[in-house]
Amino acid sequence: MGVRGLQGFVKSSCPHVCMVVNFKELAEQHRSRHPGGTPTIVVDAMCCLRYWYTPESWVCGGQWREYFSSLREFVKTFTAVGIKLVFFFDGMVEQSKRDEWVKRRLKNNREIAKIFHYIKSHREQPGRNMFFIPSGLPIFTQFALKALGQETLCSLQEADYEVASYGLQNNCLGILGEDTDYLIYDTCPYFSISELSLDSLDTIMLCREKLCQSLGLSLSDLPLLACLLGNDIIPEGMFESFRYKCLSSYTSVKENFDKKGNIILAVADHISKVLRLHQGEKKLEEMLPLGPNKALFNKGVASYLLPGQKSPWFFQKPKGVVTLDKQVLSMSSDPKSKQEVPVCTHPESKQEVTTCTDSESKQEVPLCTYPESKQEVPMCIHPESKQEVPMCTDPESKQEVPMYTDPEPKQEVPLCTHPESRQEVLLCTHPESKQKLPVGMDPEFNLEAPLYTNPETKQEDPVSMGSEVKQQITMVSDPEILKVARAHHVQAESYLVYNVMNSGEVECSNSLEDAMDQALPSQAFVYRPVRQRVYSLLLGDGEGGAPSLKLLWLSQEAGVQAQRLDTLLACFDLSYSREELQVVESPFQALCCLLIYLFVQVDTLCLEDLHAFIAQALCLEGKATMELADLQLDHVDPRAVQLGTLLVRGLTTLVLVNSACGFPWKTSDFMPWNLFDGKLFHQKYLQSEKGYTAEALVEQHRSRLTRFHALKSVVCKACMKENRPIVSRRHWRSHHSGRRGQQGSSAHRTSSGYSRSGQGQHWRDQGPGSRQYDPDQWRRY
Repeated sequence: MGVRGLQGFVKSSCPHVCMVVNFKELAEQHRSRHPGGTPTIVVDAMCCLRYWYTPESWVCGGQWREYFSSLREFVKTFTAVGIKLVFFFDGMVEQSKRDEWVKRRLKNNREIAKIFHYIKSHREQPGRNMFFIPSGLPIFTQFALKALGQETLCSLQEADYEVASYGLQNNCLGILGEDTDYLIYDTCPYFSISELSLDSLDTIMLCREKLCQSLGLSLSDLPLLACLLGNDIIPEGMFESFRYKCLSSYTSVKENFDKKGNIILAVADHISKVLRLHQGEKKLEEMLPLGPNKALFNKGVASYLLPGQKSPWFFQKPKGVVTLDKQVLSMSSDPKSKQEVPVCTHPESKQEVTTCTDSESKQEVPLCTYPESKQEVPMCIHPESKQEVPMCTDPESKQEVPMYTDPEPKQEVPLCTHPESRQEVLLCTHPESKQKLPVGMDPEFNLEAPLYTNPETKQEDPVSMGSEVKQQITMVSDPEILKVARAHHVQAESYLVYNVMNSGEVECSNSLEDAMDQALPSQAFVYRPVRQRVYSLLLGDGEGGAPSLKLLWLSQEAGVQAQRLDTLLACFDLSYSREELQVVESPFQALCCLLIYLFVQVDTLCLEDLHAFIAQALCLEGKATMELADLQLDHVDPRAVQLGTLLVRGLTTLVLVNSACGFPWKTSDFMPWNLFDGKLFHQKYLQSEKGYTAEALVEQHRSRLTRFHALKSVVCKACMKENRPIVSRRHWRSHHSGRRGQQGSSAHRTSSGYSRSGQGQHWRDQGPGSRQYDPDQWRRY
């Protein structure tokens, strides 16, 4: 995150750049300079998640009530000294940063494997040095902060740019985060969240002016330095030889500096003593070895320029970057054809949509998890059926082979091969224009989706510097609906809906699941059928009998709320359970909805698992925060870890579905601090495995016991309607004999003899997902 090597360089080699400050004193100074104004700190929330998550336990699925309490304390401390906080969350990953995003996800996979190895070896949670944030932490933090009355925003592009812009335009006291990009932006002061003492409100301010003094640079040189060192846009290897060339000619190598520190000094020295000699006389590409990377490099430098700012390194408007009404249009050059391929920004959202893969940047394909190995593989989504389709890997060539057949003409969707990388780029044909369009990537579900161009908008030559570009590329053509989705997105009131509708791209980070455990399918694929129905709802434009979004989102007519609930249940394929769920009290309707779905989908879940899920939710109501914090576990079970995360992942899926259906349920009904506690679930799981009675599981509480049996009855009856009896693990072997072989590995619901499709195939053979997805399934409801 940020500029390569800069964080370590500043701390070890330029300690004077880091200044101890006190927020209370800074706020008082701000009020004296701006009478009547409110000192405001803009918070990069994604940088702060690790700081905020203070509960000791993190591996069991999240200590959500403890976490909510720590957030409340954080907000309360700043409010007490008169400081307003504005929180920004990442709303998307820009295409130019996709390569770095994928690398982090792959690195996370390796870290997760180490965590499970430790759990299996020691039967306890690893130390904080292996800390991995619980699944769903970013999205639930948004809703927690909103519940605490805080201004919470979700970005339409990379959050660091919007944070820096907001801080500059609103004369904020500063930015609170942990990203060296904030040292590069010419904006308000940057404060470190990792160095913050909440008791005293002391922290470290990283002074960009002092950094410039140390390097002999001006503020306007910092974007150039950042790109030459490498950041989230510019791959580290792009200028590696250039950096070593600078180092070899650098005459002031400091023996007490490390190698990276000397490289930073050498590059800064080259900028100040060599590049400045020809500044304004020569083009930047004549002074640097840009080659075919010119457009990407220009984009990298321009990414640090906030509204109204210019770079002296662009002595004329740089070819390949056009600024039009806060809209950046960047060109990615094909080194073979010498033609520039447009990368355009949505005129309202400022969200970039690429239409070509830069062969030089070597961007990796976004990934999802393959059900057997739980390793990530690329996925694409069919534009009409909304089905996610996996791409397999050729076992000999180790290359990805698209598995994508158009279901109607039974012809394969055309693929074009990039001339340099020789990688195939999937093309989808717009059903009306019949034009082949490159597809965008969805790394969570992890789909590729076609980028539709609004046929009413005019497309002009984007290469022409003087032309007005009024091109809008979205997945949805209705501007009113897109505007509503955008507003909910910006105000952090929805989840993923706008990303799907606007560009067909969504992101979700890794979660704790064991790639070596074959007894449970991958979480991404367990919830895949739900996502497919949401795609059909959001992108189908009323096709297949799906209710219209205008009705669900905008109508105030009587009976619409019931239709919203019907649509939500249809997304989970639970319309048959409507009557049973209606009698369940809040917030347990949402829990029962998830449990029915999970137990129908995954037939390696047993009665003991159901008891644990229900008992922990009922007991949670009566637990104080400190009581949960003091709870001790006999040991940590790796299967329970996965089940806890599986449920939390389901809660995030509920946020998506509820948003897409027009909010039939209150959001608070499925916030984890009202339904789930990781340690408490783990305790109930271990007790249930030991054979504890229902009375013991609900801690001898008579009222809880009555509700326990009522909720259990709702789930079991609904599952029986799907011909899916929930049995005890003690009857497991006899019940499943003949269906699984010697390994006893999991079967997904498509494999089960109970499945409505009756396919009787193993879920790994049939492919990810549940019962066969029916693109016309809405008509049944």
